[in-house]
Amino acid sequence: MFVALEPRRLYRQAAEQLRTLIQSGEIPVGERLPAERELAERLGVSRPTVREALIVLEVEGLVQIRMGSGVYVNQKADVTSEPLPADDSEGPFEILQARCLIESAIAEEAARRVDADSIRHLNQILEEMEGVLDDNTRALTLDRLFHTTIAEMIGNSALNRFTGLIYDERSSPFFKKLASYFEGPHTWRAALEEHKVIRDALATGDPTAAREAMRMHLTQSQKRFSESFGEEPTREE
Repeated sequence: MFVALEPRRLYRQAAEQLRTLIQSGEIPVGERLPAERELAERLGVSRPTVREALIVLEVEGLVQIRMGSGVYVNQKADVTSEPLPADDSEGPFEILQARCLIESAIAEEAARRVDADSIRHLNQILEEMEGVLDDNTRALTLDRLFHTTIAEMIGNSALNRFTGLIYDERSSPFFKKLASYFEGPHTWRAALEEHKVIRDALATGDPTAAREAMRMHLTQSQKRFSESFGEEPTREE
């Protein structure tokens, strides 16, 4: 029924296999899919990869994710419909991992070049973010500004542009759909507190502390998106 996948855009391959099972009727309309952990074991991939695949299928309209219950084949799904065009884009977890690796190094270098004006700018961003934690659109804008402001401290326009570009990968339909389940005032509050730790490390001009604070922040971001859809207790990968 399930075939282990070869590594390359695994989430799209996993989505294709699940789509085939749904369209062939092996997983009937209205039926609950196996839990994430079981799907991951059968497909030979990680649970984040399964989660990305399920998000693809939900965007296509084939499944419905019910937080606290599980993932079901959509009663209104047109099982003969064509999948979304494959753009071979990176999945949300690949993007977050890349940001963690690159922005940690950026924060380290920024701590060597930081000045009082940069810290004042970060303080203004954090103060404004404090008041908009229940406004996802505004919080997202300020979150982006916080990260690009740190990149600006280095004075390298390519790094600054790259930081903005990779952040904007969040605008993909798959990333936005995933975020819709896990992002809210509580996650923005956590991000804000992590931002303050990064700001403090930069303000003291400590490259090691800045690197580790950024690494921890973006690692925690990955974990926040890795929560279970609620159909089983969450356990560590």
